Amino acid sequence: MPYEPPTHTVERSLRATTGAKVIAGVDEVGRGAWAGPVTVCAAVTGLRRPPEGLTDSKLLTIKRRESLSEELLKWVTSHALGHASPEEIDDLGMTAALRLAAVRALEALPVRPDAVILDGKHDYLGSPWRVRTVIKGDQSCVAVAAASVIAKVQRDKMMAELGVDHADFGFAANAGYPSPVHKAALAERGPTPYHRLSWAYLDALPQWRHLKKARNWADGSVPEIEGQLGFDF
Repeated sequence: MPYEPPTHTVERSLRATTGAKVIAGVDEVGRGAWAGPVTVCAAVTGLRRPPEGLTDSKLLTIKRRESLSEELLKWVTSHALGHASPEEIDDLGMTAALRLAAVRALEALPVRPDAVILDGKHDYLGSPWRVRTVIKGDQSCVAVAAASVIAKVQRDKMMAELGVDHADFGFAANAGYPSPVHKAALAERGPTPYHRLSWAYLDALPQWRHLKKARNWADGSVPEIEGQLGFDF
C-alpha cells in the first residue's frame, strides 16, 4: 500500500518556534507484549534526506525493516536505546515504565536534545523535557520513523536471544506478544522470568494465577493495550 514518506516538518517548526537545535525523535516498542521489556529509541537525524522507504516499522516487512535498520544505524546523527524491564513494568505501571525507558534513551545520547518529538498523543515524558507529541509521528516525522525502525529491530533481536532457553514460547517469532504458540506454552509451562506478572492474562490461568503481582502503581495507569487483557482462546 502506498504511503507518504515522513518529512522534517515538525522538526523545522520546533527549530523556528523554540530555537531548538538538537531534536530527538522518540518511539517505543513492546508496550502490548506479555513478555520482555518495553524499549524506547531516541534518534537524532538533523535535516538530511533519509534512506529510501523510511516509514513506521509496522508498515515494513521483516526483511525490509532489518535492512533499513542497518542503513539507519549508519545514517542517523546519533541514537540510543532505553529499556524498562518486566519487573519495572510490574512495579511502576506502564506509563512510568515508558518514561523510565525514554529518559534512559535520551540521557544516553551524546548530546542532550533541546526538544523531543514523541510519537502518539500522550506526553509520558513531561518536565523538564520540551516535548511535541505527534499522532502517527512514526509515519510523518523522519526522526520518529527512524526511532521506530531501530527500536523494533533491536528489541526483536533481544527477544530472540531471551527465547533461546524458552523455545516453546516462540519469542523469536512473536517478540513476547500473545501469539497462539506463546499462549499455549504459557498455559502449559507458566510464565518465564521475562513475563510481566501484573497483567490480566494470568487471570485466565488458574494453575499460575498465584504468581500474579498486585498492582500498586503510583500513577494509576493500567496497561489497556489491545491483546494483553485476556486469553481469548
